[in-house]
Amino acid sequence: MATLEIRDLHVTVEADNATKEILKGVDLTVKQGETHAIMGPNGSGKSTLAYSLAGHPKYTITGGTVTLDGEDVLDMAVDERARAGLFLAMQYPVEVPGVSVSNFLRTSATAIRGEAPKLRTWVKEVKEAMERLNMDSSFAERNVNEGFSGGEKKRHEILQLELLKPKVAILDETDSGLDVDALRIVSEGVNRVRETGEVGTLLITHYTRILRYIKPDFVHVFSGGRIVESGGAELADKLENEGYEAYTKGGVSA
Repeated sequence: MATLEIRDLHVTVEADNATKEILKGVDLTVKQGETHAIMGPNGSGKSTLAYSLAGHPKYTITGGTVTLDGEDVLDMAVDERARAGLFLAMQYPVEVPGVSVSNFLRTSATAIRGEAPKLRTWVKEVKEAMERLNMDSSFAERNVNEGFSGGEKKRHEILQLELLKPKVAILDETDSGLDVDALRIVSEGVNRVRETGEVGTLLITHYTRILRYIKPDFVHVFSGGRIVESGGAELADKLENEGYEAYTKGGVSA
């Protein structure tokens, strides 16, 4: 069973000519087949956790450990983390001019699988995945995210998720900027991957609306750079009713 283990993770970032600690001792275990929702106010460190796990150079790990199936994730380069089974769906997917979606996806799949997918099988696989996400086949020939709407970018992220089949998927505010229809389609894509039971999902969000479509096994409240409370799906209902004020009083922030 694939397991992502985060122990006492501390992370700093350089801002305004000063070093600021953002993560202040995060502990979390995500097992294959589980869905964990991380919720918290703006600035609490949720996205910092996502990008630190993925290996973004902006963030400096100052303490703690992260392992995937017992292997030291923090000792891996960014591409090695992806090949090991970590996947990040970004809050703000970047444009990649000059690289078509079809070439990007096949190159990514080749890197993950260790060999190029057979072309005929791959074309069918991509076409079927795009149809499930209500994506027109012409998207395959467009440059990655160039001129895409917010909803199209998020569908492309979930298309990657479906095709690359990671061990652990980190979804950083995948619901941001989505209308109701796009949210439903994207959530259905995430649920299809979850239903295989082969992927651990770390879903980072501000709001509970996506949790109406994607039911978490565990909900964690993030505040001040750490997890301050954990529970089941009922915790999300509490946050919907009461907000984050109880967790941010006393000047706790990140």
